[in-house]
Amino acid sequence: MVQVLVIAIVAVLAVCGLFAVAGVRVVRQYERGVVLRLGRLRNEIRGPGLTMIVPGVDRLRKVNLQIVTMPVPAQDGITRDNVTVRVDAVIYFKVIDAASAVIQVEDYRFAVSQMAQTSLRSIIGKSDLDDLLSNREKLNEGLELMIDSPAVGWGVQIDRVEIKDVSLPETMKRSMARQAEADRERRARVINADAELQASKKLAEAAGQMSAQPAALQLRLLQTVVAVAAEKNSTLVLPFPVELLRFLERAQQPQAGDGQQPRPAPGVPEAGTQPTAPDTAGTQPVAGSAPAAGANGRQPVAARGPGAGSPSAPAGTARDPGAGSQAARPHPSPPPRSAARPRPAPPADAGARPRPDRLTRH
Repeated sequence: MVQVLVIAIVAVLAVCGLFAVAGVRVVRQYERGVVLRLGRLRNEIRGPGLTMIVPGVDRLRKVNLQIVTMPVPAQDGITRDNVTVRVDAVIYFKVIDAASAVIQVEDYRFAVSQMAQTSLRSIIGKSDLDDLLSNREKLNEGLELMIDSPAVGWGVQIDRVEIKDVSLPETMKRSMARQAEADRERRARVINADAELQASKKLAEAAGQMSAQPAALQLRLLQTVVAVAAEKNSTLVLPFPVELLRFLERAQQPQAGDGQQPRPAPGVPEAGTQPTAPDTAGTQPVAGSAPAAGANGRQPVAARGPGAGSPSAPAGTARDPGAGSQAARPHPSPPPRSAARPRPAPPADAGARPRPDRLTRH
């Protein structure tokens, strides 16, 4: 009898031990336990550590309090300026009320995911393309506010929302590339014009300084020549200042009072001399002899100038030895053009010697 009683006690203790072991639960540090006893929520939220529940009566739900990173699937939408885009994002949230996360919503993860997709499409439709590309911080704040408003009643707190990527059509990408290129070119032209303005001011100041010293301009010209000559594949064109050409022109003209007279042009006789005619006959005709008749049977008559042979001179006598031929004798200097002097008429002397340089026909 005693043996049967001992066996029964041992069996009861074993059953109690098994029952106690079945009710033991371990809650991790980052979790909280929500107990539902017979379907009713227990007000006590089990903290981390070892906890006991009534097996078969209580049901323990563990809720993770860590921050959850959930990617939001890419959403296609049309912006306010009628541009089709594809935007994807990522959301960070955590549970702050374990009981509400279990009681208020069936699956808070799925609910937050769907809410994030809907809010993302709404943000796309309310924003311009430029805002999606350059003003993402403001859009992130608006998206976070839109998701956090209903999530507060679920015991979920939205920590952060970030838009990851914005996909554009290829045509829009090319258009934006042309726009950016045009804007860069405009800025480059403005910068270049500003640089030209500043350079012109500096050049004006430099010109003012060089005008005081003409040699500075020549030195600057030589520096430019040296800089250009360093390149072997360029042709050097050396400009001459107009002042240098004028200086050379003045240097070629005779100075007043230096005793030099300008050289006459070719073919113009010098002052004080008469032009000489070549002696074509080689010999002088003798006075009294008739000259040869021309082609028309007429005899040429030469006008005697001053110093020609006179009738009183014997025929065949030679002139003064220094005179040479009649054609080589110097004539008196012609009068200036301003004072026109009448030419003397030739004497009507048949025995006068003809001059080969001045022949007239009767």
